[in-house]
Formats: sequence, structure tokens, C-alpha cells
Amino acid sequence: MNIDPVAAVIGFGVLLISLTVHEAAHAWTADRLGDPTARVLGRVSLNPLVHVDPIGTILLPLIAAISHLPLIGWAKPVPVSTRNLRNPRRDFMFVAAAGPLSNILQAVVYALIIRAFRIPLDATSSPLQYGLLIAVQINLLLAFFNLIPVPPLDGGNVMLGLLPPRAAATYGQLRQYGFLVLYALMLSGVASALIMPPTVFLLRILLP
Repeated sequence: MNIDPVAAVIGFGVLLISLTVHEAAHAWTADRLGDPTARVLGRVSLNPLVHVDPIGTILLPLIAAISHLPLIGWAKPVPVSTRNLRNPRRDFMFVAAAGPLSNILQAVVYALIIRAFRIPLDATSSPLQYGLLIAVQINLLLAFFNLIPVPPLDGGNVMLGLLPPRAAATYGQLRQYGFLVLYALMLSGVASALIMPPTVFLLRILLP
């Protein structure tokens, strides 16, 4: 197996930062909307250590990085007590949307750096060039993956806030089967069909 240690380290580092900002965005938004749970637990923070999930943040991403598989991973979910939110249904939707939006914002920032400094992106890219490029890609993939409307993904929680209360209650029952549905979407290729078009569209807009 050909292992590029530099690429593996860069990929892992980018994913770690992306997941950290994603969870911190959830925590910060919940705190601003009236729920102090995440703040009390120290989750309103850009310190990766408070968001790390041993399997999802470390083990699987490292395996993916050294084996040239697509980088996958997740961080420790931010706890939210909806009864503390000022408008539970609406505000929980905002909390859920904050994570993917933070990833899109990160992608935009990295792309602006590439454009501002006219950093070339080619086959002979330096570690810095590679890091910036993969940062744009990973953040867009994370954003649109999390926006798949299946609970417990962020997209599912956003959908719960958009649906009428009765329909949301019915849709919320999907949560107990959420991971099974998600695996089915991934194995069938449906997840990729949902994720890749908006990802490619924004990549064409953001990158020179």
C-alpha cells in the first residue's frame, strides 16, 4: 500500500478542524438561542479535544487517510435541551442548520484565500496548496452530507422544523431507523447522487 504520510496528516488535520468548527457552531447557536447546556459542558469552544469522538474523529478518519479512502468522520454530538430554547421548533432548526452552514462558510474562506493569493492548484501542488484544496472539498462534502434530510443528520432536524407539527411528529419517528436509512442511501448510491451535484456546483464557483 502506497501511503503518503504528508497527505494523510493534512487530510486528517483538515477534517478535525472542519468537524470542530461544525460542532462549535451548533453549540454557539444553541447558547445564543437560550440553551446553555453546551456552554456549561464546555462545548462552545474551538478546542478540538472537547468535540472528539474516539472512533468517528480519530480512528475512522486515520484509516481513511492512510488507505486513500474517502475521508469520513464525525464528532461528538452537541447536546441541546429544546425546552430551554425560546422557540423550540424554530430554534432547534437553526441550531441544526448552523453546522452545515459553518462548513460552507469554511469552504468559502479557504477558496477566497486561494483566489486572493492566486495559489495554483495542479498536480505538483505543495502541501499548502493541497491542504487548501482539500479543505474546500471536505467542507462542502460535510455540509451537503449533513443536509441529507434523514434524522439524526442535521438535514433531518431542519426538516422537522419546516414541516407542520403533525407531519413533523410522524417524520420524527424515522429517527430510530435513521442510521439504517442512511446506510441504505449510501450503499445504493442515492446519498452520492444527493451530495455530489451541489458539491461540484459550488466547487466550480469557488475555485479558480
